[in-house]
Amino acid sequence: MYILDFFPYPSGDGLSVGHARNYIPTDVLARYARMRGYAVLHPMGWDAFGLPAENDALTRGRHPRETTREYAATYKRQLQLIGCSYDWTRELATSDPAFYRWTQWTFLLLLRRGLAYRAVGVQWWCPRCRTILANEQVIDGRCWRHTDTPVEQKALEQWYIRTTAYADRLLTDLDRLDWPESIKAMQRNWIGRTDDLGPQGPVVRFRLHDWLISRQRFWGAPIPVVYCDRDGIVPVPEDQLPVLLPEVEQYAPSGTGRSPLDAIPSFVETRCPRCGGPARRETDTLDGFADSNWYFLRFASPHCAGGPWDPEAAAFWLPVDWYVGGAEHAVMHLLYARFFTKVLYDAGLVPFDEPFARLRNQGSMLSPVDGARMSKSRGNVTPPDDVVARYGADALRAAVMFIGPFDQDATWDPAGMVGASRFVHRLYGLFVRGARAPERAEPPGADAPGVRAKVNHLLATAGTAIERFRFNTLIADLMVLTGDALRWERTWIGTPLWRDVLDVLVRLAAPLVPFVAEEGWRLMGGEGSVHHAPWSQPLPSGASVSAADALRTIVVTIDGRVRARFSIRPGAPRAALIDAARAQPRVAAALADRRVTRVVVPDGLVNFVTDPGPETGNR
Repeated sequence: MYILDFFPYPSGDGLSVGHARNYIPTDVLARYARMRGYAVLHPMGWDAFGLPAENDALTRGRHPRETTREYAATYKRQLQLIGCSYDWTRELATSDPAFYRWTQWTFLLLLRRGLAYRAVGVQWWCPRCRTILANEQVIDGRCWRHTDTPVEQKALEQWYIRTTAYADRLLTDLDRLDWPESIKAMQRNWIGRTDDLGPQGPVVRFRLHDWLISRQRFWGAPIPVVYCDRDGIVPVPEDQLPVLLPEVEQYAPSGTGRSPLDAIPSFVETRCPRCGGPARRETDTLDGFADSNWYFLRFASPHCAGGPWDPEAAAFWLPVDWYVGGAEHAVMHLLYARFFTKVLYDAGLVPFDEPFARLRNQGSMLSPVDGARMSKSRGNVTPPDDVVARYGADALRAAVMFIGPFDQDATWDPAGMVGASRFVHRLYGLFVRGARAPERAEPPGADAPGVRAKVNHLLATAGTAIERFRFNTLIADLMVLTGDALRWERTWIGTPLWRDVLDVLVRLAAPLVPFVAEEGWRLMGGEGSVHHAPWSQPLPSGASVSAADALRTIVVTIDGRVRARFSIRPGAPRAALIDAARAQPRVAAALADRRVTRVVVPDGLVNFVTDPGPETGNR
């Protein structure tokens, strides 16, 4: 199983808890899949080339080679801090010549197949980026990176990729993808085909334009062609790749429409590979999306020196089974990656024509400071470092998953860390006391079938919850079972049944809260790592669920803090859930002096969002 996060570009501010909404759930899925017996590929690397990295380096007065290396190290440390189980032996960066050698190879492949061409056209120009933008990078007349900057138009000769040659297939093949309908709708609208009946017959309105891939910037892969007076445009031979970026101190864009590489004679002046005469190198660099439209293939064999990927490794791992990230690249990266995969398929280089079998988009994490999406540019991010230092990585993981449905926006509530931390400590306490308890026989007359039924019920639903990205309900259910276990503990601790219950609990917890699960596994005498252990099997006998046990447990929270739990029949309407939640004594008392502004009712949860009361002055 190949599980992949959207390729991040590292920046100076590091990760925020908003990033964790993406990376923690995919880590849970990867850990769960390993325990289910899958060979799992879960890699990480850095989208280090491109405008964002160069603009940041210019702002700081440093070289992007240094800043991207430094920022990637920070990201890696933070991802390890929150327990993301990536295969770091496959780590790669697009600015590494060992990688962009093959990005240049992909351009030459497109050129050979008649899909890359050079033409003069009026293009969008961002005065702050000081480079040409593709149509997809212009939103409402403004730059996608500088949303306060209107774009202009310039006439320049540029390199284009014939994405329009694949428009029909890009449109038709959307129907067979397990992707969010909203993303498929965005791609359909962007391609924009209409079949109108005109006087001469059917007429087609491709909104889709060919991909403008040239950039007049330094920090990117140089386009691997030369210009010869005798032979015209000549591709750089593959055995001369990569065409390396020169070592320079000054790399700021000129603002004239020419790349800064154009002012470096030692780079520009070369020999024609065909006739040996004098020639000039192309001085534009490739759009950063030229790297990300194929990077997922490189992860299959990142150290392969004889080609961009090893064909056997690619056939084993690809296409990507689960691709997870934000919706902002629906008509850029996702469209380009689909296009290029189809090119590779037509060339006989891969046995599949769609790169990502399943796509899932996480909701945004909103800042409690201003209610806006956490963003480095807004300065409203909450980094994970301080949260982990105070509460621990497992508590952060639990809070991020519990905060709401995966695909919906949620506001980060620091107060929610208290409840998450309490849950982790309760779970750990069960493991500690269970490991220390002397063995004893099961007490006569106790309800062993009821205990087994509740444990098995969660075990039966946990895998489905992970595969459907219902992490908030799974955490809520595990919190409920932990509370049940605390009540059962006095009766059952030290018995064979209790050891079985704790064995199920520690394996259930392993993908979600891996650190406490690993320690619990060690305390209870488990061999090796719990993350190498198989997923738990149902407890023997007594596994049938009674009518009472089949009732759905609902967790009630106020501003993200757990206040009560109650049971209700499955399928109860929303109004009944809210009424039952308000009727809980602790909930009624807590809401007495607060104004409820919103009630959120995702699966298995009722959350009352309030304004602080004038008497309390706080939450």
